[in-house]
Amino acid sequence: MSEAPNVGPNPAAKPVRLRDALRQARIEAADRTGVVVDLRDAEVARLDILNEALDPLFAQIPDRVDIFDRGISQGDTPRLWIDIVAHVVMGRDKRQYRFVQDTRFGRVLLAESHDVGKMVEAITDYIARRMVEREHALVATPMPVVAEKKPRRGGFWTFAFGFIVGVVALFGFALIAAMRSF
Repeated sequence: MSEAPNVGPNPAAKPVRLRDALRQARIEAADRTGVVVDLRDAEVARLDILNEALDPLFAQIPDRVDIFDRGISQGDTPRLWIDIVAHVVMGRDKRQYRFVQDTRFGRVLLAESHDVGKMVEAITDYIARRMVEREHALVATPMPVVAEKKPRRGGFWTFAFGFIVGVVALFGFALIAAMRSF
């Protein structure tokens, strides 16, 4: 009796997820893209690949932390925004990721790589630093302890004494000045 060939899935083979297959197809399509018109689409596809790789990282950020707003902008230069000041753009060769931060002194390059894994690491470090900065900013500084001051009871009498001394001194100077003029 001959056995029919096994046409079903190979149990020893690793199961392929549709998401992984789509990611691989996007990478291959982005690699093949060489036409100038499709360069922008290739940039968006590569940024989308990085965006999907960042999903596990952003899933770990607590809901109460609202300083990150991730998304791809579809302008003249496609960008993957991490927060309001940091984003990823594609390099001149359209294959290299450039993670930059806008500062008041200009744009600062934080990381640059062709590898998605290295970019995820750089963005993870950036997010961790930003979360620590947020925690420091939210920490309430303790109010300085002010010792209780004794109520001032002699305020009026101090004024009255000073006034009397001033009048006497003025009268004394006027008297001395009048005696010299005789």
